[in-house]
Amino acid sequence: MIQKYPSGLLESAVDELSRLPGIGRKTALRLALHLLKRTPGEVESFGNAIIALRQGINYCGVCHNISDEAVCHICSDSSRDTSLVCVVENIKEVMAIENTGQFHGLYHVLGGIISPMDGIGPGDLQIDSLVQRISKGDVKEIILALSATMEGDMTNFYIYRKLSDAKVKVSIIARGVSVGDEIEYADEITLGRSIVNRIDFNDTIKL
Repeated sequence: MIQKYPSGLLESAVDELSRLPGIGRKTALRLALHLLKRTPGEVESFGNAIIALRQGINYCGVCHNISDEAVCHICSDSSRDTSLVCVVENIKEVMAIENTGQFHGLYHVLGGIISPMDGIGPGDLQIDSLVQRISKGDVKEIILALSATMEGDMTNFYIYRKLSDAKVKVSIIARGVSVGDEIEYADEITLGRSIVNRIDFNDTIKL
């Protein structure tokens, strides 16, 4: 068998690095060779950080966001609006929304969306815990902030039906033509939703 790399250790490192999403073998090799240029202490620090991440990370007992504690810093923040909960697919959406600085409520991370093709059903997501959370009566409005896809819409509708008996307002993020987009280049679904969800022009002046 022809050995592709001058070292079995290097090949093993490339194999592991190439398992990461978006990392091909060429990029993995470049990363591995970069690590070889670093000092043993720097590489050890890097490796320990990854191990600590996997072994020490917690998931918030309230919203299921990642956290260093049993309850994340967002849920434990007394300045947040506890009556408003934004439902998102995963942790990346929490980070994205937080970066806007426009939302001051709480979150609920589903851990994915319903996708029969991928074998993901409602029972695989944190939907029941959302229903239980709403049943306590503290939440007044749920904002569904899921992907504008068939799977996302399916999940939205499922959650809406699950909460049909709850005394809580269910809203969805606006879907329309993005700022900077030209109408002629907007797809029909986006443009249609923009028209249906139109707002009074006077309101746009007040923004």
